[in-house]
Amino acid sequence: MLRVGSRVACTACRNLVSTNMGVRFRVPLQKLHPLSRAIHHRYSANANPQRPPHRTAARHFTSMSRLPMRPAKPPPGSGGHGYQQQRNFWVARLAARLLRLRYILLGSAVGGGYTAKKTYEEWKDLLPDFSEYNWVIPDFIWELSEQIDLEKLAKALPEIEEIAKLLPDMDKIGENFTFLKSLLSSETSGDPPLKATDSPAAGTSESSDKQYKKSSDREKLDQLQEELLRTQMRYQRMLERLEKENKELRKVVLQKDDKGIHQRKVKKSLIDMYSEVLDILSDYDSNYNTQDHLPRVVVVGDQSAGKTSVLEMIAQARIFPRGSGEMMTRSPVKVTLSEGPHHVAMFKDSGREFDLSKEEDLAALRHEIELRMRKSVKEGQTVSPETISLSVKGPGIQRMVLVDLPGVISTVTAGMAADTKETIFSISKAYMQNPNAIILCIQDGSVDAERSIVTDLVSQMDPQGKRTIFVLTKVDLAEKNLASPNRIQQIVEGKLFPMKALGYFAVVTGKGSSGESIESIKDYEEDFFQNSRLLREGMLKAHQVTTKNLSLAVSDCFWKMVRESVEQQADAFKASRFNLETEWKNNYPRLRELDRNELYEKAKNEILDEVISLSQVTPKHWEAILQKKLWERVSTHVIENIYLPAAQTMNSGTFNTTVDIKLKQWTDKQLPHKALEVAWETLQEEFARFMAEYKGKDQDDIFDKLKEAVKDESIKRHKWNEMAMDSLRVIQHNALEDRSITDKPQWDAAIQFMEETLQSRLKDTDSVITDMVGPDWKQRWLGWTNRTAEQHVRNETKNELERLLKLHEDHTAYLANDEVTTVRKNLEGRGVEVDPVLIKDTWHQLYRRHFLQKALAHCNLCKRGFYYYQRHFVDSELECNDVVLFWRIQRMLGITANTLRQQLTNTEVRRLEKNVKEVLEDFGEDTEKKMQLITGRRVQLAEDLKKVREIQEKLEAFIEALHKEK
Repeated sequence: MLRVGSRVACTACRNLVSTNMGVRFRVPLQKLHPLSRAIHHRYSANANPQRPPHRTAARHFTSMSRLPMRPAKPPPGSGGHGYQQQRNFWVARLAARLLRLRYILLGSAVGGGYTAKKTYEEWKDLLPDFSEYNWVIPDFIWELSEQIDLEKLAKALPEIEEIAKLLPDMDKIGENFTFLKSLLSSETSGDPPLKATDSPAAGTSESSDKQYKKSSDREKLDQLQEELLRTQMRYQRMLERLEKENKELRKVVLQKDDKGIHQRKVKKSLIDMYSEVLDILSDYDSNYNTQDHLPRVVVVGDQSAGKTSVLEMIAQARIFPRGSGEMMTRSPVKVTLSEGPHHVAMFKDSGREFDLSKEEDLAALRHEIELRMRKSVKEGQTVSPETISLSVKGPGIQRMVLVDLPGVISTVTAGMAADTKETIFSISKAYMQNPNAIILCIQDGSVDAERSIVTDLVSQMDPQGKRTIFVLTKVDLAEKNLASPNRIQQIVEGKLFPMKALGYFAVVTGKGSSGESIESIKDYEEDFFQNSRLLREGMLKAHQVTTKNLSLAVSDCFWKMVRESVEQQADAFKASRFNLETEWKNNYPRLRELDRNELYEKAKNEILDEVISLSQVTPKHWEAILQKKLWERVSTHVIENIYLPAAQTMNSGTFNTTVDIKLKQWTDKQLPHKALEVAWETLQEEFARFMAEYKGKDQDDIFDKLKEAVKDESIKRHKWNEMAMDSLRVIQHNALEDRSITDKPQWDAAIQFMEETLQSRLKDTDSVITDMVGPDWKQRWLGWTNRTAEQHVRNETKNELERLLKLHEDHTAYLANDEVTTVRKNLEGRGVEVDPVLIKDTWHQLYRRHFLQKALAHCNLCKRGFYYYQRHFVDSELECNDVVLFWRIQRMLGITANTLRQQLTNTEVRRLEKNVKEVLEDFGEDTEKKMQLITGRRVQLAEDLKKVREIQEKLEAFIEALHKEK
């Protein structure tokens, strides 16, 4: 044994913690000693406790150490017997040592494993806790392995051998270039002259050899060109495959992001932010010359040149209505293209999403666009300058903003407005004159270039071609129809048209069928250019063909223009904002900056408060107004058609019978309608009165026109409940049939009502007579006025008729013919020529006054007649049936007013309030109506200030996001 510190450990224990095992710190040996004792000491110490330790027990035995070939010498003093015994049994000793070695190895393995595990645990405890820093890594990184099959992605990538196969044969190319070099060197050095001794046969053979070499050279050149073309097409297909796989991966990531994995609000994309600015600018009419110079791609071309088809290929969906030779684009369509997980389209002012992968939604989208175009076109016009805003999102779509304009025409055909051609030119120029707009000029390749109209228009707007991209469509038809393919080459090289452009592209937009899908058009386009001699013979470059390359080029040009000009535009709107704010401070220093919508909301609340005030009108006020207005409406009929005819009767029975018949006829035909008209007019007047009297501290005169329009429209829409008429008729009929006056106050009230009515009528009659006869002598002397000839005749007629009334006070209401003749002859005797009609007209007014005066005198006598009334005027010369008539009329008026008041407060006021709310909601949705009703410089200034601020803020946010993307 060996002593370690104050304790004893066996040699095997020391072997377990040897430095050769890679443990850098020392482990106390006493912890391993019990294990080694159980394995090793049963063969050593316990066998002979008195025996001194063997020298070989201190050796380090491991699996890599070799056993000793010779036994150790016996210790001194042991004697030769022991040694001899060891010599005689060396085989047994060797076997024992081998068995001992097995247990030593087993103990070393167990102890070493335990030590290594404990060492690893202590080392792991020394490491810091990184769980607190998991927030640094985005969430989608942790879930990326769950959504993306990395093994599948690795398998999808091409192998090195496959990529090597795509590379051109460099050895063959080198041989061809060496051959070409030698050929050129031989041609430049010149052939040696023929010797005189050469025979003609030799010359013939040499010339045939040269021709053979030239033909073989051309074949090699053709083969080399075809091989390069095939290599390029292989590269193109591989790129398309990789792009498709990349699109699928991006779609997965976008879908996960769209579902909210990050638990944070998804920010708007750059193109969406930019599109919002353009939408605001399209509605902004600036008075400070701050023009909209923000970039967008303007798609122009002749009618049926393929503008819409090119745009659909870029958007990867057949989204526009189409027709053969017919004008389909009738207004500008702004299309915002952006990348998204799903292929969808949405209008700016609508929340509906159209799934572009479904044919039903595509058809619905085309129909909606066509409806919006036709709706924007005013009556008598063919095209409209109003912009339809549409956004399209999908995987792999290039981000940009395009505006599809109506096709340029050369002739106005039947059914078009006379100014259609000029309107299209003005719309196109308005968009193209923007110095930062990218002009995408579409030219039909299947027609003669000389028939193009749009190229001259584009060359006028962009003479240097610094922002124009030329696109030649229908190249497949052009190659088939043109006798000289070099003409296409001249077009795409910019040598045929006078216009200049940044780039020239040739595309194919299908076979002309409206039912073709985007994928079939892409395949057809790829197959065409792969087999086209235009590309094979070098007339077209590979980067100039396909709509995919066009889309990439347009997107790059668009974003380059945006980065170069957007900050300048932001500074221009900042200056405009300063001018508007200065004008507001100087003109309206104490008013808040409320735009038209905010002012409308304020006026809406005021109007609703005024309507609610109607419900606060007291019942007494309603009944008083209704009773007064109703009597004013029916009093003439009661006096002229009921009271006067009944008063001509000889006795009370006839009087009452006449009154009852006429009241019944009046109630059945006229009275309920008159009552409802009065109630409806009263409601209107009260509503108008409340709106006119609502002059609070914050009352603004700018709302007067709006309030008047709301009042008129609400009254126009309001219809009285017709079912109330039948019940009102029954109530009125019952009220008029009642003749029982119960007490003296009611009798006095009836006499007062009758007296007031008769006095009012008498006053009106006197006024009419005065107007007929002219001023009297006092007015003539004091007022220096004279009677007219007609007034003089009427005055003489009046004097003659008054003498007749004095003679016959109980005269009837009508003159007899002989009486008319007598009056006329008497007047003629005094030299006054008079017409019989004038005599009767004058008599009517005089008799009316005479009757009213007698009725007032009788009314005064009936003030004491309530006692006789209770006795039914028995044994009395006084009859007051007219007082009973007026009491019946007065009671009917009170009951009718009460009934109408209940209907007003319980039903009609609420219905009117509902109508007002509906009118306000309709006006609130009608922008043009609000612009007509809320006007003035103050409103327009607040509108401009709000929009300029919004534009500037959105531009600054867009610029910040644009800088971050860089």
